[in-house]
Amino acid sequence: MRLVSLVFALAVLPSLARADDSNELYLVNHPDADWWLSAQGNSILQTQPGFHSPYQGANSLRPSDHAEVSFVGTVFAGYEITRTTAIILTGESAGGNGLSTALGVAGFTNLDVVRNPSLGATPYVGRAFIDQAIPLSDERVASERQPLRIFHKVPARRIEIRAGKVSTADFFDVNAIGSDSHLQFMNWTVDNNGAYDYAADTRGYTLGGVVDYVEPRFAVRYGLFLMPTVANGIDYDFGLTHARGENLELELHGCLAGGHPGVLRILAFWNHAKMGNYDEANAMMAPPVIEMTRKEGRLKYGFGINGEQEIMPGLRAFGRIGWNEGKNESFAYTEVDNTVLAGIDYALWRGKLGVAAVSNGISKPHRTYLGLGGKGFLLGDGQLSYGREDIFETYYTLRSYRGVFPALDVQAIANPGYNTDRGPVLVGSVRLHVEI
Repeated sequence: MRLVSLVFALAVLPSLARADDSNELYLVNHPDADWWLSAQGNSILQTQPGFHSPYQGANSLRPSDHAEVSFVGTVFAGYEITRTTAIILTGESAGGNGLSTALGVAGFTNLDVVRNPSLGATPYVGRAFIDQAIPLSDERVASERQPLRIFHKVPARRIEIRAGKVSTADFFDVNAIGSDSHLQFMNWTVDNNGAYDYAADTRGYTLGGVVDYVEPRFAVRYGLFLMPTVANGIDYDFGLTHARGENLELELHGCLAGGHPGVLRILAFWNHAKMGNYDEANAMMAPPVIEMTRKEGRLKYGFGINGEQEIMPGLRAFGRIGWNEGKNESFAYTEVDNTVLAGIDYALWRGKLGVAAVSNGISKPHRTYLGLGGKGFLLGDGQLSYGREDIFETYYTLRSYRGVFPALDVQAIANPGYNTDRGPVLVGSVRLHVEI
């Protein structure tokens, strides 16, 4: 609470300055200046009624009735040093818990939850990076200012470099309809491609850089990031020769008939890390232990396709397809080896209604491992009757006042942890998001 009080005290200062009132996203006015200072708070209450569960393991979703609350507070600061150079810094505190301490479901229900609750709510630096644009044309276009991008204008054709402490998901697999757990969907595999095992520590950050080539109709970006030392760990492996996350994405902008805008993103990734191998673990005496098969330099690779399309004013559709090789262990994001997602959002009254369905699966070696009683960093029922983990989610976010966004959310999960013996599970959520 002390951090939240400090955030509020710092963030209300811009309201004393002359500002543009046209942006209703923030609770207070922000000046049109070279610097940026804002904050946000997000709290989610989730409840889960009991469900059918003839057995459970160490990493199972708890089948009894229970509820948990999570919260995240973030301070955003930035400075536009020149027209082409900016620095961004964020301080963050994340606390509370997820249902069953975020175990038992690959498509977990709350993206705000830090998987390791022992880290507590101690404030930490989330992002600290430099944003450098290299103009390739004289034309400059307006850039919508927001906490992680504070340029007033950018060259229409440019190379852009971001380097420092970042979140891979800030740059890759972004989707305007399904990426923001604070205003949109909450499920891990709706807001992100579940099969994209992107480089990140337990809190979702890493060290590295992204290089973009940007034109009005398309962009190409490459990112190189540090991997954690262990699956879903907090420490980074600095041995780039054998541990690194590489990402390549092509982004295409266009319009369908009728002039409605759309975006298509095609992603490939290669993760090098000290990973375990499911086949090697499965050859061990049961129950297998994936950690005992870890070797430096293993490669996990995959791809993703991500699209968003306006259907008519106020109505948009989006979807994702993802796949990874599924032989080496899920290491950084979640235990999904293939996924398909479709959804829509619709501007309704003073808010937004979203509906999405996602189906997640795992490879044959991965399911054999769980069936033999193996545990991943999220899953492990002790045995497995395999079925795809199918999730339906719907939310409504209301702008009740400028910068204040309450929301209701419902998620229905069939075969949690890919286990047809357990579930289905219903999760209800109440969220309050404030932008200062």
